[in-house]
Amino acid sequence: MPKYVIERELLGAGELSSDQLKEISQTSCDVLNELGPKIQWVHSYVTDNKIYCIYNAPSESKIREHVEKGGFPINNINKVSTIIDPVTAE
Repeated sequence: MPKYVIERELLGAGELSSDQLKEISQTSCDVLNELGPKIQWVHSYVTDNKIYCIYNAPSESKIREHVEKGGFPINNINKVSTIIDPVTAE
């Protein structure tokens, strides 16, 4: 299944409380459960003013459906071409 990196601009994201992050996560999981098993949230990176989410999904349109149903901000969706890591250098 293709992997995507989603960029969400959210001013003050790095200052969200654990309760706020929990609420956002619960909303995302509720929508994912509704959409079925073909879209998966892997994890997210929270920075000062953005959240970068990693998803497995059959298409960009499935990601957009998740965004619409969850009411999440979205700035960019990028399909991952390949993954490299230190092992790639060997």
